[in-house]
Amino acid sequence: MEIQVHGKKTQVSDSIQTLIVNKMEHAGRFWDGKIGIADVELSEEANPRVSDDKFRVEITAPVAGHIVRVHATSHDQHAAVDTAVDKFERRLRRLKERIIDRSRNGNKRLNQSPLPAEEDEESPPSASIVRTKQFTMKPMSPEEAALQLEMLGHSFFFFLNSETDGHAVLYRRRDGQLGLIESR
Repeated sequence: MEIQVHGKKTQVSDSIQTLIVNKMEHAGRFWDGKIGIADVELSEEANPRVSDDKFRVEITAPVAGHIVRVHATSHDQHAAVDTAVDKFERRLRRLKERIIDRSRNGNKRLNQSPLPAEEDEESPPSASIVRTKQFTMKPMSPEEAALQLEMLGHSFFFFLNSETDGHAVLYRRRDGQLGLIESR
């Protein structure tokens, strides 16, 4: 696993970078090279009113065709790194368990080919659109989309439904369940 560590509004010391690399390599030990380039971003909030969550660590990595993203905040940089890497390791373990369970149960296999998401962060002419993302959608079942929704940690996921060949949105409801919106 290749690990890219960079800072946003802060400098990353050599000791923190070494700590991150060691912990990330330990967290990815279950996957044996199936993790792409892991991006670790450290940021520091300059506002003195935000003293409890001054440091933020965000980890994003493509794993077996899925994007795993976690973040953690803390008053201490080491604590934020520890929390983020622990969350990352739990997500990796959960993803691997689900993949193994699906293959044992004979259900459809998860998509194996990772497709990189392309982001366009140019400032658009309209003031209402803040950021535009463009990515290639691969067909997947609603079950796979639910797994991807959980791995990303988002409240909704837009995907191409392989069962109906139409676009669909999977979203988390207020009661904790999932809802599916399909196009005709």
